[in-house]
Amino acid sequence: MRALSVSLFALAIGAGVIPEAFAWGAVGHEVVATIAQMHLHPSVMPKLCYILDYPEDQCHLAPVAAWADRIRGQPKYRWTGPLHYIGAVGDYPSSTCLFPGSGGWEGRTHINVLNGIRNTTNVLQEYEQFRRAGVSNENVETYVTDALKFLIHFLGDMHMPLHLTGRDKGGNGNKVSFDGRTTNLHSLWDGLLIAQRLRTLPSNYSRPLPLPEVEYYLRDTIYDPYIRRVVWEGLLGKWEDEIDSWLTCPSTEPFQEEPASAWQRIMSWMLGTSSSSSGPLGVDDDTLCPYHWAQPIHQLNCKIVFPQALDEPPYNSRISFVETDIKQEGHVCGESHVDDYDLFVTLNARKNNYLELDTPEYAGFIKDQWIIEKLLTQGGIRLAAILNWIFAELGEGELQKRFVNL
Repeated sequence: MRALSVSLFALAIGAGVIPEAFAWGAVGHEVVATIAQMHLHPSVMPKLCYILDYPEDQCHLAPVAAWADRIRGQPKYRWTGPLHYIGAVGDYPSSTCLFPGSGGWEGRTHINVLNGIRNTTNVLQEYEQFRRAGVSNENVETYVTDALKFLIHFLGDMHMPLHLTGRDKGGNGNKVSFDGRTTNLHSLWDGLLIAQRLRTLPSNYSRPLPLPEVEYYLRDTIYDPYIRRVVWEGLLGKWEDEIDSWLTCPSTEPFQEEPASAWQRIMSWMLGTSSSSSGPLGVDDDTLCPYHWAQPIHQLNCKIVFPQALDEPPYNSRISFVETDIKQEGHVCGESHVDDYDLFVTLNARKNNYLELDTPEYAGFIKDQWIIEKLLTQGGIRLAAILNWIFAELGEGELQKRFVNL
C-alpha cells in the first residue's frame, strides 16, 4: 500500500476539538458514508462539499450515499444497474467458492462494482489533478459529481457479500423465513439484519464522538446509537489492531500503459473499461485494490451467508422467487429503509414452510461475531482512504499515511 490515508479521530483530538456534551439498504449505505466522513483528512471534506454543491455548514455524506439506488430506474442512469454488483459463477457449491471460477462472471466483464470503484476513482483523480494545476476541464467537471456519489455507494455495495455472487441472483432467488415471516436471502442481508440490530441494541449509546460536524448530522438518525457502539467497541476496541490490514494491497508491477486523457478516463468509467494493472479484472494496483479487498467478503457467502440447509431437502426444492417490483438486471438491491421493513416481508405469512434464519445458529452467530458491523466499518474505512488519497492537502512535514492512533 503506497498512499492511502485514513485520519481517524487523532486529528480532531490532537487539535483539541472535542464536543461538549446515517448493496445495503439506505441505512447500511449511510452508516458506511458516516464512518468514512469521520476518517477524512481536514482538507478533504470542503472539496467534497464543493463537488456536491452543498454549503459546508450543511454538508454531510450520508444523504447522497443511497442516491445511486434511487436513480437506477431513470432512463439516464438505467445503464448503471450492473455496476452495483459482480456475479461470480464459480462459487457453487460452497465447497469450491471460487472468485471467479472457470465460468468467470455473469454479464459483461467490465460492467460491475469493482470496475465501478476503479473507474469512478480515476475520474475523481483526473478532476483533482486539473484543479491543482488550475485548469478547468468541462468534460471532467460534467461527470465528477455523479462519480463521487457512485464511488460512495459502490464502496458500500462491495461490502455486501451477496453483491459479489451470481448464485441465485445474489440470493434473491432463495425464499427464507425470518422471525416467522417470508422474505429472501438478499433482502435479509440488505436490510432486515440491520433493522434487527437497531431494534435490539443492548444499550442506548450517547457517548459523543470527537467531531462536532458529524455529531450534528448523526443525532436524531435512526442509527445514531448504532454507529456510536460500532465506533467505541469496534473501531476503538476489537478491530483496533486490524485497521491497517484493511487497507493493504499486494504489490504489483508498475503499469506501463500511456497515461489516459481526462476524456478517455471518463469514457472508461461510462463504458466500463479499466486502465489498471492486476487481478482477473485488471482493477487492482498497489494502492487501490477492490478485487483483493472483495475476496474475503465473497468468501462469507460460502461460509455463512448461504446456509447449508438451503442445499438439502426439503428447502432445496422450494420455488425460488424475486420481488418483481424491484427487480434490477440480475440483482435486487438497495432502497430498503428500516422503517420500510414491511417492504421485504410478507406479513400474512406468519406461518410458512421456508428455512427459518432468525435462529441462534444463523442470525445469532452473525450478531455475536459482529459480521455486519465489521463489513460496514471496512467499507467506511476504505472509502475514507480513497478520498484522502485523492483529495488530501498535506501540510509541511505531514506524511501521506494512515492516522490510526488516539
